[in-house]
Amino acid sequence: MSEPLERPATIEDVAKLAGVSIATVSRALRSPEKVAESTRKKVTAAIARTGYTANAMAQNLRMQRSQMVLVLASSIADPNFAGILTGLEKAAADRGYGVLIGNTEGTTGIEQTYMRFLSTGMADGLVLLTGHIPVAGEPQTPLSSLPAVVATERPLAHSDISYVGVDDVAASKMATEYLISLGHRKIVFISGGPADIRSDLRHSGYRQGLKETPDAPRDWRVEGDGTAESGRAAVERLFIKDDLPTAFFCFNDNTAIGVISALQLRGYNVPEDFSVLGFDDIPFANNFTPGLTTIRQPRHHIGEKAMTILLDRLANRSLETRSHLLHGDLIVRESCAGVSKRAR
Repeated sequence: MSEPLERPATIEDVAKLAGVSIATVSRALRSPEKVAESTRKKVTAAIARTGYTANAMAQNLRMQRSQMVLVLASSIADPNFAGILTGLEKAAADRGYGVLIGNTEGTTGIEQTYMRFLSTGMADGLVLLTGHIPVAGEPQTPLSSLPAVVATERPLAHSDISYVGVDDVAASKMATEYLISLGHRKIVFISGGPADIRSDLRHSGYRQGLKETPDAPRDWRVEGDGTAESGRAAVERLFIKDDLPTAFFCFNDNTAIGVISALQLRGYNVPEDFSVLGFDDIPFANNFTPGLTTIRQPRHHIGEKAMTILLDRLANRSLETRSHLLHGDLIVRESCAGVSKRAR
């Protein structure tokens, strides 16, 4: 293993250690997308071992590039965030970029603080997981003034920004059809928050699944907010009205876990008395009792795809702005079964 250099490292040192030409090192720093992945990794490793990182950063500043991408999320505690971030970071590292994480907590002031990273050149591009265009600190900031932007996890109602996420409609239709295949005809959809577009998309898929059933079960929606508590509250409202489904299709896994907890507290068994199906496949879904049947989001793939699109835009490649919807998988566990005798 090479010893660290006592003098400041030069680009020649990096080239020698990586076994490539000086021109290749320069190209890997200036336009990493034009260099083979194996070569980029050699150059990156050589930079780290020689201590040339600071020099490389200075070069990027002279070029008005930071080689960093800002990722804004409403909450890093969101169960989906870690998986998406892993994909984002892998794709960024493969192209010689780093990632800055901004946890906005849904607060405009925090959003403005992080947006200064872009205006001051500390970040070259933006990945949005917040579901809305961030406030840049100036009133009515035009979208054209922002750098390259890609949205993921939460769709944006904006045609000029590419979006990468799971196909909520198709996945929810598949989930509903699965419950129908088990014999359920009284299926209630427990929604997310009223401002969450994903909730409406999943409800749309649920409705499509119902419409394709010969006896056309009714569209039955109970409002929630995506938390376990809202799942528990939804169950209580249904029992008060004495109007009970045989199956619950929930906006997300947190809601589903709340539904199961409320049913168990009332002395019911899942899936013997009621079936419950979630969405997301958060890590806890398989460790809950009963194991939660749910839709799995391809979180890692979503992150990789979103970062790749963003960095391609930064490289001035001509790309069409559009939505990239990835397939969700139905994960069958123990929380769903055929209609119980009690329900019949």
